[in-house]
Amino acid sequence: MTSAINAVEAVGLRKDFGTFRAVDGIDLEIRQGEIYGVLGPNGAGKTTALRMLATLLPIDAGQARIFGVDVAAEPHRIRQLIGITGQYASVDEELTAVENLWMFGRLQGLRSADAKATARRLLGQFSLEEAAERPIAQFSGGMRRRLDLAASLITRPPLIFLDEPTTGLDPRTRGEMWDTIRGLVTEGCTVLLTTQYLDEADQLAGRIAVLDRGRKVAEGTPEQLKASVGNSTLQLQLAAGADQEQARQVVLRVAGVEPVLSPESGRMNVPLDDADRAADILIGLRQTGVSIASVSVAQPTLDEVFLALTGHGAESGDDDPGDDDGRGDDRGGPGDSGAPGNSKSIGIGIGSQGKPGTGTATRTGTGIGTGTGTRTATSTTAFAAADSASRPAAADAPAASAVSRPASASASANAPAAIATAVSRPAATAAEATASAPKSATTTARESQ
Repeated sequence: MTSAINAVEAVGLRKDFGTFRAVDGIDLEIRQGEIYGVLGPNGAGKTTALRMLATLLPIDAGQARIFGVDVAAEPHRIRQLIGITGQYASVDEELTAVENLWMFGRLQGLRSADAKATARRLLGQFSLEEAAERPIAQFSGGMRRRLDLAASLITRPPLIFLDEPTTGLDPRTRGEMWDTIRGLVTEGCTVLLTTQYLDEADQLAGRIAVLDRGRKVAEGTPEQLKASVGNSTLQLQLAAGADQEQARQVVLRVAGVEPVLSPESGRMNVPLDDADRAADILIGLRQTGVSIASVSVAQPTLDEVFLALTGHGAESGDDDPGDDDGRGDDRGGPGDSGAPGNSKSIGIGIGSQGKPGTGTATRTGTGIGTGTGTRTATSTTAFAAADSASRPAAADAPAASAVSRPASASASANAPAAIATAVSRPAATAAEATASAPKSATTTARESQ
């Protein structure tokens, strides 16, 4: 009896941007029907690894397969198997919820009636029926994220990539998104979830890979990762003015382990194989005159796992919270609502607009609405022209259709190919589809229904 094919198998994945190695030999094995978490701080390589698996970035070295299909050799087949929700919502604020989903359905080849029926079904599934006719500009952040996730499910792909899906959401809305993600697995989907939120990985993922500086430093279930740093943790809050170095020396002498110290707050966590050793440490601290404000013994947290594995917290790293590969996020391209205007963003898009070097690049694209938008992208690292230089334009256009925002208005030259092969995530490519039409995408979407 043969075993089931894994949803994802990757061996030795590597990605370089100039002299910067964003992903350095990562191996992944994701089983069908599970939520697999990829946990790491900003700059760990999470998003870069996901983009390689989703055919949005070429793989420099290593091999990856999705349901047995080679990612590098058959990218078009891969896009039929995946859906992707990026860090930023790709919906058009000038359209209503049902119009957005209808447009995405049409871009993926559905007939108008089928696209409208699919839109209504997904709005019901994500509890957005009452907001179906409201413009997205009136949606809350949580509603936008749910609609964005709904758009990635139009073709019901068996594998969903969720790139930090709850970033910026309030606790209640995050909980609702967690329920939605659990529901996807119940319906038979496999989910690859990248996150920097420790509690999110703990709540959702059956297994977790911990990435740091482009490498996988640990893998296992949340319980296995916690057990790797001890069966329990002694949490000490040192009194104001207490000698932290002396306290560290006492713990090292009594317990034989290096404590994790937060100098600013005076908090010290000590991993213990035996909770009874906590009493020995407390006696040692009292005998040396180190005062303690509070003490508790608890099960290790994923935060302590991260500190033990990497030496820093899961939310540390690059100052830019969206910069996961050393280049920044793709926030450029057409304006969100199509209205003329300027805005700044960090990083580059996936397409042909990048150029090597440090500095500022400006690009103008036709908006999804009725105007043109100009965005300025700034990065302190190299603009990765290799993202598109290594692929012909025709192959690049459908890949760009899966990213959360279109990379460049210049992709309109390949719009027919992009629409024909966009079986994953169309992501606001209305500017491409209507490049030769006198009407705006907003007007076209509404009149076509």
